[in-house]
Amino acid sequence: MRRRYRLALAATAVAIAAGLTPGTAAATPSEGVTGEILAQATVGARDYVIRKVTIAPGGTTGWHFHDGMLYGMVTEGTLTHYKSDCTIDGVYNAGGTIVEPSGHGYVHMGRNIDAGPMVLYVLYSNPAGSPLSEDAPAPDCA
Repeated sequence: MRRRYRLALAATAVAIAAGLTPGTAAATPSEGVTGEILAQATVGARDYVIRKVTIAPGGTTGWHFHDGMLYGMVTEGTLTHYKSDCTIDGVYNAGGTIVEPSGHGYVHMGRNIDAGPMVLYVLYSNPAGSPLSEDAPAPDCA
């Protein structure tokens, strides 16, 4: 856990040092989710985006995957994270960090099953020009 925390902080520091600029809010196809881009930059062939994601009680990100790595830290509430076989592969409380691998082989979903909002700060490290996430069909188990 401590290693993940340091990794998330280090990734954020690298992104900030890369000269991020303020961004605008980004739409998301999920239910009860809002996202606000706080900063973004392109360095070489990579896009770095820092985004605040809020999931309302009962909200879900929907099934999706990322073209690049994602590093996140929950600052409020609890994120329940499901992998494509519908099993829970992580429960992240405030202060917890999450790292999501890239690619269509890592389809997943995040939910807020608590009574209050869940807030997650995310650093995306994507191939330049890639979307922040890509929708995926719900698995058979969903």
